[in-house]
Amino acid sequence: MADSALHYTDDDGANRLNATNPMALLIGFVLDQQVPVQKAFSGPMVLQQRIGTLDAQRIADMPLDQLEAAFKERPALHRFPGAMAKRVQALAAAVAADYGDDPSRIWTDAADGPDLARRIGALPGFGEMKVRSLVAVLGKRLGVRLPAMDEVMPAYPTLGDVDSAASLEEYQAKKRAYKAKLRESGEKFEPWADQKEATSYAKGAK
Repeated sequence: MADSALHYTDDDGANRLNATNPMALLIGFVLDQQVPVQKAFSGPMVLQQRIGTLDAQRIADMPLDQLEAAFKERPALHRFPGAMAKRVQALAAAVAADYGDDPSRIWTDAADGPDLARRIGALPGFGEMKVRSLVAVLGKRLGVRLPAMDEVMPAYPTLGDVDSAASLEEYQAKKRAYKAKLRESGEKFEPWADQKEATSYAKGAK
């Protein structure tokens, strides 16, 4: 059963939009870079309010300067509004061209978990971390069931484990602790690269 809201922002409307509008969810993930989760996932609703649509084809066809202006309008949609406007437009163009303007086909047409991961990974703005996290959200929060889903489901904490405002705070705290530990050791941050370490943080171990 799919959740009716994804608890990634402080706004109930944005949380419902991200759960029920596949393009909003994809845009939120694209924006989830170098800004807080709450800022990233509030972006789709604000963008919809500013341009009147989240339709992939319409965003793809929109003059870039018009889309950039919507991103840059105060308060800006992102820390890097110009770059993210281009990235969202590239995402929209890919969805329109490859999935007939229906982003839900990315998962409804997928043959299995690995195929789903491949499809997400081919989208502009989705690296390995975001692929795994979106797979987790689809499987754990939005009711997507595919063969071999467990093969691509991350064993470490992701937004797929967030089901309330409190659990979002817990997730972010664990991630900050993990990053801080890596900084202390001089290691580069690779999201939950050590799954044993990730599991210990997920359980609240010191």
